[in-house]
Amino acid sequence: MKTLRITGVPEHFNLPWKNVIARQPFASKGIEVTWTDESRGSGQMNKAIRNGETEVALVLTESFFQDFENGSPAKMVGFHVKSPLIWGIHIHGKSPVNQLSEIQKPSFLISRMGSGSQLMSYVLAKRENWEKGSLSFSIIGNLPGALEAMVPEKPEMFLWEKYTTKPWVDSHELKRIGEVSSPWPCFVMVASDKALEAFGDVILQLRDMVYKESSHLQQSKSTVSEIATNYELNPEDVEQWLTQTQWATKAEVSKQELLKAMQNMVDLGILKKELSLRDFLFSRGVRILD
Repeated sequence: MKTLRITGVPEHFNLPWKNVIARQPFASKGIEVTWTDESRGSGQMNKAIRNGETEVALVLTESFFQDFENGSPAKMVGFHVKSPLIWGIHIHGKSPVNQLSEIQKPSFLISRMGSGSQLMSYVLAKRENWEKGSLSFSIIGNLPGALEAMVPEKPEMFLWEKYTTKPWVDSHELKRIGEVSSPWPCFVMVASDKALEAFGDVILQLRDMVYKESSHLQQSKSTVSEIATNYELNPEDVEQWLTQTQWATKAEVSKQELLKAMQNMVDLGILKKELSLRDFLFSRGVRILD
């Protein structure tokens, strides 16, 4: 029995993958598909791809592009979520700061260098006219690490998906003082070069099963209750999240959309230069539009 390992954050975005994996669609071919929750985010998943600890990872777009530019041995096999990610800007719940405009020295708690929680600080800094060189970072690992590290006296900001953190905002352990959206589609499906060589079309078949499941979930009346139950979220919050979220459902990408995203990332200092689509896309399995 061969094992095809999939890794993603333990968040509601990944329900389509978990549903498909639960069916073990390749058992008759002698392939077991496994799922690993990675709470430390995209930076850690890029590392797992490099170290051969996973075959496929569901990574933030900006994090994969930066890691690919730095030598990641992987390819994008499609988008996972096409809508932007809405990041909450969080500080300690008892901080005297109540508005983003009150922040004097922008400092951030991040899961690791190269993670979305770090890279999105550059998007926020550009919007707020903060000098990129003035930003400071402390690595805390994940959401529990941020909760442990925060103190009321120092308003260190923690950027994380706003609905994932909503229970802690509701309990006043965290205070949300703003939001910032990624100016590009937020999640990509990434497979290591070794995995594509070893599993080939099986990875593409699995991706297409996920696209079919994503399409079903976007239309199903039971999706709200399924997400609320599995991820311990308020049903009303899930309803709102679904209106703002578009899972990818086809193996196609827009050339113009990717070029625009990369130009944004170059302007923000996330990338040194625009990447060639031929280099980072697994072109045999992805249709390029435009």
